[in-house]
Amino acid sequence: MPTYHDDDVQYDYDLFVIGGGSGGVRGARMAAATGAKVALAEEYRYGGTCVIRGCVPKKLFSYASHFHEEFEDAAGFGWSVGDSSFDWKTLIANKDKEIDRLEEIYKGILKNANVTRYDGRAVLEDRHTVRVGDQTFTANKILLAPGGHVVFPEGKGWEHAISSNEAFHLDELPKRVIVYGGGYIAVEFAGIFNGLGSAVTQVYRGDALLRGFDRDVREFLGDEMAKKGIALELNLTIENIEKTDAGLEVTYSDGRKVEVDAVFAATGRKPNVEGLGLEKAGVELNSKGAIKVDEFSLTTAKNIYAVGDVTDRINLTPVAIQEAMAFVDTAFKGKPRAMDHHNVATAVFSHPPVCTVGLSEEQALDRYSDIDVYQSSFRPMKHTLSGRDERALMKLIVEKHGKKVVGLHMVGADSPEIVQGFAVAIKAGATKDMFDATVGIHPTAAEEFVTMREPVKK
Repeated sequence: MPTYHDDDVQYDYDLFVIGGGSGGVRGARMAAATGAKVALAEEYRYGGTCVIRGCVPKKLFSYASHFHEEFEDAAGFGWSVGDSSFDWKTLIANKDKEIDRLEEIYKGILKNANVTRYDGRAVLEDRHTVRVGDQTFTANKILLAPGGHVVFPEGKGWEHAISSNEAFHLDELPKRVIVYGGGYIAVEFAGIFNGLGSAVTQVYRGDALLRGFDRDVREFLGDEMAKKGIALELNLTIENIEKTDAGLEVTYSDGRKVEVDAVFAATGRKPNVEGLGLEKAGVELNSKGAIKVDEFSLTTAKNIYAVGDVTDRINLTPVAIQEAMAFVDTAFKGKPRAMDHHNVATAVFSHPPVCTVGLSEEQALDRYSDIDVYQSSFRPMKHTLSGRDERALMKLIVEKHGKKVVGLHMVGADSPEIVQGFAVAIKAGATKDMFDATVGIHPTAAEEFVTMREPVKK
């Protein structure tokens, strides 16, 4: 095997990447494009959490779960829709086919980039040595991108629960489901199960869903989810889960007992750092148990970098990809660049979906001495004929002195598609005057963002 060198030391590879998710594959491909010799190891499937057991299958399930409302809404527009039924096994089979297709694309990306692929678990032996099975390889630089994993709550009976991993492969749709948690995955799957026909109860220890989001957004979403038939149990925890002949008996912290067919745990994820050999290579963890990195994604070992969920900065696939590209610019192109983690837009594919960019009202009040808040809640035009009791929320947070829009939030249909465009404006530093000078596209929901004239809070 040809060897490569740095400071008169010869290595098998210029770069060895651990992790075949979006961040790892992008880093490997972009580094190889500079002429570097690159290898990548993945122990499970290529595509990572997002493609295999996260964003992509989740979005497919979300699409599926909206059709029952579309069938109902059609009547108000003059359409007669006959009897409809849902087949879980068909959805699972078609989802699996699509995920298989995408995984092959990821493999093809690596092959076309001349990245050597090793299918197996990779661990660090020292700063420059990686072991995959019974093979060892040396590399000048190493990129860690192993992602994260589901964490179940502590307590009795959680071995009977499922997570998002298992939900994509269930033999049948559970009729009665408790979704435990209040974050992205919890609210998304509560909507999915509910939309597909399950009776859903969402249990969360807090007083409003989506901790960390704008308070008005959190409360508005909870109200809209309740309208759709999801039973919200807030300020509550699960104390015990017992398997019975009829399903699962769940005991709440207030002493009540309920019987369901499945308990879906969505209470968090942790970085995949166990058994990675970090201590052998001098890679340190931060206080959250994630790999410690500087602004250039460099770890405490001077030749080892880390990107994505394993660093627990912003755990989103596009962020991991951007971090990987900044890493390549820094480590292989001689153009040190740190990824800008400010004003990253994020979407929650709840029912209805949420999308935000910038600061919440609470964050803005902590940062600025004076803000204006513009807010509108309305019934989308579609539902004037469908008759559905669903509303949308739009909110702008404006720093009063310079009139810069520092936060933009939406709850409602198509909010991720709408906010993506506005995210460019927020990133560019747009002011409220610029929003006001923009002509709205009529009739759309999106035009509301450029027609709000009077603040509701000063």
